[in-house]
Amino acid sequence: MVEKRTPLPVAEAVKKVVAQAFSIGAETVDLEESYGRILAEPIIASSDVPPFDRSPYDGFAIRSIDSVGATGDNRIAFKVIDHIGAGEVSSKKLQAFEAVRIMTGAQLPKEADAVVMFEQTQETGEGITIRKPFLPLENVSLQGEDLRKDEVVIESGSFINPGTIALLATFGYSQILVAKQPTVGILSTGTELLAVEDDLVPGKIRNSNGPMIVAQLKRMGLHCKMYGMSIDNLDESYRVVKKAAEETDCLITTGGVSVGDFDFLPAIYEKLGAQVLFNKVAMRPGSVTTVAVANGRFLFGLSGNPSACFTGFELFARPALLKMMGAQKLYMPHTKAVLGEDFKKANPFTRFIRAIYDGKTVSPAGFNKSNAVSSIARGNALIVLPGGSRGYQIGDTVDVLLLGSEEGAARWQL
Repeated sequence: MVEKRTPLPVAEAVKKVVAQAFSIGAETVDLEESYGRILAEPIIASSDVPPFDRSPYDGFAIRSIDSVGATGDNRIAFKVIDHIGAGEVSSKKLQAFEAVRIMTGAQLPKEADAVVMFEQTQETGEGITIRKPFLPLENVSLQGEDLRKDEVVIESGSFINPGTIALLATFGYSQILVAKQPTVGILSTGTELLAVEDDLVPGKIRNSNGPMIVAQLKRMGLHCKMYGMSIDNLDESYRVVKKAAEETDCLITTGGVSVGDFDFLPAIYEKLGAQVLFNKVAMRPGSVTTVAVANGRFLFGLSGNPSACFTGFELFARPALLKMMGAQKLYMPHTKAVLGEDFKKANPFTRFIRAIYDGKTVSPAGFNKSNAVSSIARGNALIVLPGGSRGYQIGDTVDVLLLGSEEGAARWQL
């Protein structure tokens, strides 16, 4: 008897998965190894930034009061009494109509409260002249104007990007507390599968889903354990899945989740005593995507069709893995764009179409059936067309999910 499956709306399916994901702890890594990780503690400013009043330009530090009345016809002269570079501090205290030659980033000398850019001056035998007045604090970077000591700079759960690295270094964080990364396993199922290096033979295809998911995980900064390819045999598949589920925090399988005679994963989940969160989603491609939890470990049963497999990973596995790492922004960034191709045929399920987004228009990236591979390679986004009784045409404004972003959105927006 064929198992009856009730399709779950995509938003509900995403919500169910995220609700089951829990943090797996934290660890300390060196600053140089922290890019791409998730902060497990907030970053606190240990000092003001800038730490002192400084010059943002190459020029001359002066007392602004001495510049009052300067014009093109009444140039005011200053005697240059010192010359300092970044990292140096002048020992001189400015008197009336004195200036210090100063480089970008250098600390202002005592009594100076303005900086004249080099190109705003004319050199003389003893110094410079200027042709305009300067206000107090003009061309000055003030202590603490960027960040104040003890300020929370970055919240826990944030992605560590190159800018984060700069801040960590600024505040002397040589070691960083980051979220532990989940151990992820990958198992491809199906007697039709060949290894990548094998020659094609009638009835067989090379396993593209396994390497694709490895790459999707690498894009998240995650490594994985490979459990090879399982043939369509219930007992053997059960042994492999059971072993993999015990050794990982999350097992991703491809294929075997439909209702065909050789699709054994539903039976394996039952044998494992797993809680099936859902086994059908109101989406195309990937409606047979199944997610279960066994002994606190995720079992993602993704479709064997490449486009469906890719989409299922991005929609469900990605946010779950990010939440396990304590991330605050779990979802693909969302935007709106003008549709570049007709989709006049109505579909009861929400469609996720591999697409090329150029900042204004979004169009399919090529052949877009669930078994397509080429459009995955070409696309940088997913067009989202809600299911219903109407089709869509060129010029319609549609929802778009952006692929490959370093850090995503904090909430599901569809």
